[in-house]
Amino acid sequence: MLAGPGNAAQTNAKNVLVLFSFFDRSHVSLDLMESSLRAHVPWPVNFSISYLENPRFEEEPYRESLAETFRQQYLGVNPDLVIVASEPALRFAVQYRDKMFPGVPIVFWAISTALAHEKMSGVTGVATPNGTRGTIDLALRLHPDTTAVAVITGESQTERVWLADVHTELLRYRGKVGEIDVIGPPSSQMLQNIAALPPHTVALFQLFPQDSTQPPITSWDVLALTTQRLPTYSIFRTLALDHGGIGGAYYDAKHESVLAGEVAARVLRGEKPDNIPVVSVSNLQVEVDWRQLQHWHIQESALPPGSVVLYREPSLWESYRRYILAGIALIVAQALLIIGLLWQRARKRKAEAILRESEERFQVMADTTPSLVWMCDPHGKITYLNERRIQFTGSDSKAGYGESWIEYVHPDDVQRMLNTLSYALKTRQSFSQEYRLRGIDGVYRWMFDVASPRLNGDGSFAGFIGSAIDTTDQKLAQQALERLGGQLIEAQEQERSRIARELHDDVCQRLALLSMKIEQANLASNESPETKQDLEEIGELCCEIGCDVQSLSHQLHSSILDCLGIGTAIREFCDEISRQYEVTIEFTERDVSKHTPKDISLCLFRVAQEALHNAVKYSGTNHFTVELTGMADAIQLEVADRGAGFEVEEAKKNGGLGLMSMQERMHLAHGTLSVESTPGEGTTILAVVPLPAASRASSVSAEDDRIPRVKEVA
Repeated sequence: MLAGPGNAAQTNAKNVLVLFSFFDRSHVSLDLMESSLRAHVPWPVNFSISYLENPRFEEEPYRESLAETFRQQYLGVNPDLVIVASEPALRFAVQYRDKMFPGVPIVFWAISTALAHEKMSGVTGVATPNGTRGTIDLALRLHPDTTAVAVITGESQTERVWLADVHTELLRYRGKVGEIDVIGPPSSQMLQNIAALPPHTVALFQLFPQDSTQPPITSWDVLALTTQRLPTYSIFRTLALDHGGIGGAYYDAKHESVLAGEVAARVLRGEKPDNIPVVSVSNLQVEVDWRQLQHWHIQESALPPGSVVLYREPSLWESYRRYILAGIALIVAQALLIIGLLWQRARKRKAEAILRESEERFQVMADTTPSLVWMCDPHGKITYLNERRIQFTGSDSKAGYGESWIEYVHPDDVQRMLNTLSYALKTRQSFSQEYRLRGIDGVYRWMFDVASPRLNGDGSFAGFIGSAIDTTDQKLAQQALERLGGQLIEAQEQERSRIARELHDDVCQRLALLSMKIEQANLASNESPETKQDLEEIGELCCEIGCDVQSLSHQLHSSILDCLGIGTAIREFCDEISRQYEVTIEFTERDVSKHTPKDISLCLFRVAQEALHNAVKYSGTNHFTVELTGMADAIQLEVADRGAGFEVEEAKKNGGLGLMSMQERMHLAHGTLSVESTPGEGTTILAVVPLPAASRASSVSAEDDRIPRVKEVA
């Protein structure tokens, strides 16, 4: 039978053809040879395998036809290497190589040492020792009373070669042991000849089974009769071990296959076969079947040292070792379990005592702490309240347990508390919240509650434990501080307004009058030109002082803010800063109503003042952007630059008055202030103030305030 080259050959892959001519390939490890070859070459390797065993293989016309078949099949796609196993396959490959695949190197294994060292061009491989001598010596050693050796074999070329080896080896025992040859195909006559063999005869069996034929009597039938009648040996494992034979001397087929793969890899990598010496496997191992030793009453002590005994029946210990060990292990496990239970019981009692002591300590601590302590189950139902919590809400010890706790919470805080608790039960994460709780006197007091999840002994979620402290006094103090801060800022604004009016209505008027008088005096004077020039300079200086005082008045309190609204006021302030410091400020106004509440307008105006003053002073740039945007429910102010920037956290730690002032004003207006700054990348200040409902309604109706206005002041 032929197996052609693989159709799925990979790019750059090497193609290897393997030729077998054995009746049984089990003693030749093809898988080990392939693995060894692949491990020593960097390319993929495609294997094609052909089995040459056929009754007609001895015929020259058949071999000629087979060679022509190979030539046709591998026409144009010669393999990179041919690997052969057994002597007939090697002789066939060498004889017809020029016809089948010219110039292709050949690597052999499972070849006798004599044939392996014959001179063959382009051929190398692994030679295996002939186990004939060792097998004959073993048979005569174990059967010292042997008078004849029956050689049972066929007529194939391989079998004839083996028969010649047997004849040669038996010459060493000439005069001591006779030889009886039983040669031919399996037949009834061969069975009769074997049945007629004399006593004290041992059999050397080498009759190969024919895979391609189905005769009435097979070689296995002959082997079965032989092993029943005579102690049987063979140089092939498969014809002795586990088939009724005693054994023989065998080489290590696995090691030989690995060596063959290594030699083949060297050839595929480019080495010439003629430059690679034949590798010889020298060691032989005696292997015998223990069952046949018992059958033929052979003592193991008679075996050569180092022999391997196979198929040994296990002893009582070996047969029942698992059960014995399992019984011992069960007894030990039960003993350990009893000890463990006693230890666990003692440990449990100790743990219970520690737990009781811990619970008592917790109870004492929870009842003496000034906080209101509570615990709930995984569903949010209250399961524990400390003594102070019970005393706070009333004398009823059951009040506040289960879901009744919600009755003591201020109605405005109930929904928020339920939402927070529901989310915490889902996420099982710590949470904190503020709410108002009704005391025994009916007065609601502010509580700050912090809760953390509880776990059972097995790690499962058990609910929350929390503690609440009364923060009413702190809140009242905070509100008082906020009112005081608001009053201080209001007083500051009133004082600024008063000073601004004084400067505008009094000082500015006086400076204007002084300037006019200086001008009139200069016109009516007959003094020298130098004196006139001095008077003109004094008049100009007086005008400049008047302008500066007027600008200072506007910064202290902008009358434009009261009359024209926040947008116009900030735009005019940007104009003043631009003229005063010779910088560029890009101001943008969007959807801002002129009817914005006074306190919100003043807050945003002061934030814009402070932010621009700081930017001009510290940013190191001369271009700034100011955006004022009206939204549905708030007004947003953004002041930005691309200047030096600063570390925000460092500025907060240092307590800069500018940031503190802006934050305080935004807090009083219930707004938010964010400062984003990075050294070297500029600063952005964003202020957002919410609008009251009435102001939002008027803002929606003012269509003329919805038109964006952008002005760049230089």
